[in-house]
Amino acid sequence: GRIERGERFPSGSILRRIAGPLGFEENELFTLAGYLTPNPPGIAESHPHYGGGELDPYVARMLAQEPVDVQRAVIGILSILKSIAKSVAKEKT
Repeated sequence: GRIERGERFPSGSILRRIAGPLGFEENELFTLAGYLTPNPPGIAESHPHYGGGELDPYVARMLAQEPVDVQRAVIGILSILKSIAKSVAKEKT
C-alpha cells in the first residue's frame, strides 16, 4: 500500500497494532517513527536485546530520518557488501 511505498506514514493506530507482532513496545515504534522524542536511557540501555546486535538505536534513528526508498536502498547495499565479504572470505580459505 501507500505506507509500504513511502507515500505516507503509518497512523498511531496502525503503529499500535503492529508493535507487538514486530517485537516492539508501542513507545519504541512511536519514537522510531518520529512521533516521540527519545528518552534517556536509550532503547539499547533499557532493552538489552537491542544491544545484542539485533538493532542499533543509532542506526534506527538515522534510517528513520530517511524516506522508505532510501532505507530499502541501504538494505540492498548492505546485502551486496555482505555477499562480497562472504565471497572474499571463501577465497582466503
